[in-house]
Amino acid sequence: MSNLTAGATEGINLTCGMSGSHEFIFTLVPIVYGCNFVIGIVGNSMVVAVIYCYMKLKTVANVFVFNLAVSDLTFLITLPMWATFTATGYRWPFGGFLCKTSAGLATFNLYTSIFFLTALSIDRYLAIVHPVHSRRFRTVVYARITCVMIWLFAFGLSLPSALTRDVINIKDSKTTVCAILHPSAENAEMLKKLLLAISFLKSLLGFLVPFAIIITCYCLIGRTLLRAKHIQKTSHSREDEVLRMLAAAVLAFFLCWVPHQVFHFLQLLTQLNPGKHCAILEIIDTAMPFTICIAYFNSCVNPMVYGFVGRNFRKNLLRLLRCSPRGGARPHPSISSKMSALSFRASEVLNLTVKNSSTYDVK
Repeated sequence: MSNLTAGATEGINLTCGMSGSHEFIFTLVPIVYGCNFVIGIVGNSMVVAVIYCYMKLKTVANVFVFNLAVSDLTFLITLPMWATFTATGYRWPFGGFLCKTSAGLATFNLYTSIFFLTALSIDRYLAIVHPVHSRRFRTVVYARITCVMIWLFAFGLSLPSALTRDVINIKDSKTTVCAILHPSAENAEMLKKLLLAISFLKSLLGFLVPFAIIITCYCLIGRTLLRAKHIQKTSHSREDEVLRMLAAAVLAFFLCWVPHQVFHFLQLLTQLNPGKHCAILEIIDTAMPFTICIAYFNSCVNPMVYGFVGRNFRKNLLRLLRCSPRGGARPHPSISSKMSALSFRASEVLNLTVKNSSTYDVK
């Protein structure tokens, strides 16, 4: 990989110029980054503090939500640098190390965030659809092992993104940018294949596969809850709150990531068909900062969807804001605990119905 970084700071000439360089981007995007930074830092810090101080890491879902919030915080600390980079007209003043680190953390957060959301979806599927059989697998120990595996796997996937980024001098505009390495004569083919692999994995493992798993889990969860609701003949119960939360989680995930993934896929197509695509690249490079803003907003939405929807989380948040002692009251169960209890009752109802039907058939 050392050959790829050789000569990274040498000046290069751009075939299409600085595409996507518009004044409104340099003004609007840094403002959005700043809002994402403030909202995300406050929201995720509250999630970490509430879970650690009051709700504890004693449930599987709490472990995943805690790690998800830490992942978002790790990424959010880089947003001021990206805001500065955009506000100064794509000029990177922070050096090569922070360029690689920030780019790597952005990709790292993409994978960790989506992997933790997927782990939460699988956990909720097991808790609601298979509450009895999944008990031995849904333990805090297994959850922590899963988190370690997610961190390591995401680090491995994001490492190439960090290594293929560096500070580059643009001769035409005399600008120093933090960008993907420009291929030279000796490493052009190798770098092209590596960049294509990174883009392909980002689309496949960073969105398509996790999204398919999440949708499948939530559809099966919804079907189970609706069946239980139909059997119990209840109109407004706890199932409705759970279904609304699951729908909000899927919708937030979809809306935040789809725009970026669409333009990322178009960018991948331009890489597969090398040549002068200046008009297409102009559209992609102009839209990409805004799709990144929307994708980064997912780090702000996560605390709202997975934390603030829960009534007990809000109670514990008020205790935190009032600086109530940890032992002052019994810790409230997380929303996932309520979901597990609910799913166990729903499963019992379904099982009893099946047994009764079988008994009648025998008679």
